[in-house]
Amino acid sequence: MPARDVVAQELKSKAQEFGLNLYTDLDELAADLRGSEGDVMVGSVASKFSPASSVQAKLLRVLKTTASPKSPTTPRESMEDLFVTFTDAHRKVLNLMVCNNPSLMSGSFSLLVNNPRVLDFDNKRNYFTQQLHRRPHSREHHGTLQLNVRRARVFEDSFQHLQRKSGEQIKHGKLSVRFYDEEGVDAGGVTREWFQILARQMFDPNNALFQPCAADRLTYQPNKNSWVNPEHLSFFKFVGRVIGKAIYDGRLLDTYFARSLYRQLLEKPVDYKDVEWVDPEYYSSLCWIFGNDPTPLDLTFRVEADEFGVNHIVPLKEGDDALPVTQKNNREFVQLSAQYRLYSSIKDQTDNLSTGFYEIIPKELITIFNEQELELLISGMPDIDVDEWQAATESNGYTNSDPNIVWWWRALKSFNRDKRAKILSFATGTSKVPLGGFTDLQGVQGVRRFSIHRAYGDSDLLPQAHTCRLQQQFLLAIIEGGEGFAFS
Repeated sequence: MPARDVVAQELKSKAQEFGLNLYTDLDELAADLRGSEGDVMVGSVASKFSPASSVQAKLLRVLKTTASPKSPTTPRESMEDLFVTFTDAHRKVLNLMVCNNPSLMSGSFSLLVNNPRVLDFDNKRNYFTQQLHRRPHSREHHGTLQLNVRRARVFEDSFQHLQRKSGEQIKHGKLSVRFYDEEGVDAGGVTREWFQILARQMFDPNNALFQPCAADRLTYQPNKNSWVNPEHLSFFKFVGRVIGKAIYDGRLLDTYFARSLYRQLLEKPVDYKDVEWVDPEYYSSLCWIFGNDPTPLDLTFRVEADEFGVNHIVPLKEGDDALPVTQKNNREFVQLSAQYRLYSSIKDQTDNLSTGFYEIIPKELITIFNEQELELLISGMPDIDVDEWQAATESNGYTNSDPNIVWWWRALKSFNRDKRAKILSFATGTSKVPLGGFTDLQGVQGVRRFSIHRAYGDSDLLPQAHTCRLQQQFLLAIIEGGEGFAFS
């Protein structure tokens, strides 16, 4: 056996040995935590894990070694599987330890970044903020970003002020905003109002940059016809910079985008299921094609695109667009159709927005979040009134006294704001609650109440959007981000 393979096998054996020892320690810790009362006791119990014990340190060194590019493929994959299994099994304890001692994420527990789904949103956000500001830059060195803007023209005036600035100047410069013909010194409040007004004017129909999604009229996606505005691509880059600057400065924006746009900022592949949040009717058509034989429909790898009432044909497969869509290639057709609908048709717009965003926020750092968490990072955690939500909900196939319904609302009330926001996003596509409350939730046909439907069939199915059963299954669904479930 080659020497490298011998070393790899030895590393694997040692990792398993250390992992089993650490499993025992964590099981004991979990038992102690369940019996502990108060933060002081919890902190003392968890303190023995910081700094890392010798067993922890050995295991982490082995995992880092096997993660080296020089490691053989098969043993490396085995170690990655071991690492993922280990962190998934002890998710709660690991998050508690990181919460009590955030510095672990930059030290002994840095490998958790390789499996970010294990981390709670607050722990991710703390780590992200720490890393984002770990190289302090002097505000004086980059100067003040002095903005003098007209209240009715905040978007245009701010664009003119900032388009000549570099990404570094915008990122590290201190904003100081003044509205024309208004007295007042910007001690933070004026800048906060500037962000609020700017966010509203981004979506002004007169700018033609964004259009509301048909699914809810609350979220927005880039307008494929934004080219009617000659400066539209520069505007999209500016929007990306503003979003990045708000994140860097810890400001919140009242901006809610289609899920597919968040995925693109995270450089995740297009998922055809995201079409549901943009165009539910088109999504239903894709679902039918995906699950049936579309041969009788005489489809080819082409789609129709509309530009101000004028239709034209767009090939989905260059040089092979006349190929008939059959049961053998229907899934490829669905994926390519979604790719065009969500990305290719607005590629220039999203690429420029992403470019501006990455000038402020490092690409490799933002990917610790999933698309739901990125929305929360940009727009903040909503205040969700569960009693109001319950009062505005319809139950189909259930009565309000059925155990499943009682468990559902009891579980929601027990969840923190983070989990409630993720559940709302999982079911509706966004964590945003309409201004009029849950009674104003929008569907493709207008106002539509939140509904819980009885799902018939396999009892082992994970919850779909608009349905819920066991609490553990539902938590698994929102942690996984709603990927890979059956059609709604």
